[in-house]
Amino acid sequence: MATETEKLRIDKYLWSIRLFKTRSLATEACKAGRVKLNGQNIKPSYVVKVGDIYQVQKGIERKIVKVLGLLERRVDAKTAVQFYEDQTPEEETTAYKSAFHAPILTRDRGAGRPTKRDRREIDDLKEDWWEDDGQSK
Repeated sequence: MATETEKLRIDKYLWSIRLFKTRSLATEACKAGRVKLNGQNIKPSYVVKVGDIYQVQKGIERKIVKVLGLLERRVDAKTAVQFYEDQTPEEETTAYKSAFHAPILTRDRGAGRPTKRDRREIDDLKEDWWEDDGQSK
């Protein structure tokens, strides 16, 4: 565990708190502009400071993370949670989780292209699902 005076790179920090599976994935995310501080893209070599709030995007998942302590080595998940605070709004977290419960539309093999009527029914089904946010009444 690093002290507050030591320097720690953002890519190494994100890897050590288990936001990314490998350090190279964390580095690539920084280079691609998916890690931000105050709305600004940061480089993988950016020095992490306690109290900073980072916006991290992994695929469709977005996280807002506040640094509580510096962690130089990768540790188990229970320990890693003590070094950051997840400030992601609850709405974004539930929206991300509900994307995995969306209906999967499949057609029988050999059924051919959907007709105009089929297409409208498929579109109506998709619209109904996203308007309800996947919550049953």
